[in-house]
Amino acid sequence: MAVVGPWLTAEQRSKLDGSDDALFYEQPRFVTHVDDAFLKRLTQLYRERLQPNSQVLDLMSSWVSHLPEEMLFATVVGHGLNAQELDRNPRCDRWFVQNLNQQSALPELDSSFDAVLIAVSVQYLQQPEQVLAEVRRVLRPGGQLIISFSNRLFYSKAIAAWRDGSDAQRLALVQHYIRRRLDLVNRK
Repeated sequence: MAVVGPWLTAEQRSKLDGSDDALFYEQPRFVTHVDDAFLKRLTQLYRERLQPNSQVLDLMSSWVSHLPEEMLFATVVGHGLNAQELDRNPRCDRWFVQNLNQQSALPELDSSFDAVLIAVSVQYLQQPEQVLAEVRRVLRPGGQLIISFSNRLFYSKAIAAWRDGSDAQRLALVQHYIRRRLDLVNRK
């Protein structure tokens, strides 16, 4: 997969299943989408990087957030596409349902979070630059974005650039998203 220019092409952003994502996620899936070893490493990463009593936005979440059980946060806001899953997430103090591929603007205040998490879902974003612009807007100065991903996915809902890429190319793609967002911000 070669990233063409600074932006992905329309073809690279396309999905095999172009139907509304809300339909795909209409039924709750109370399963974990990665193996236990991955989840242990992710929780450990959160333990090492996140601060207790901080404000956390868990984007593209589900019924679990993989946050360390012993760590208390001031607020955890969940976001996803299935209300039943989010309602069952014990870590969320509040949550909202929104299709980021249709509406990237987050209903959160500027500089309101210390950390934003995107766990095993970045592959479904068709306009990741716009979503990351919103992440930058809602992050406090010095805040952190943690994006995790694996080789598992809902193949028909992942964008072509992700489906067609190797693991190394997927890492480069996420790096491209972040660099692209920083380039746009630095030009202003």
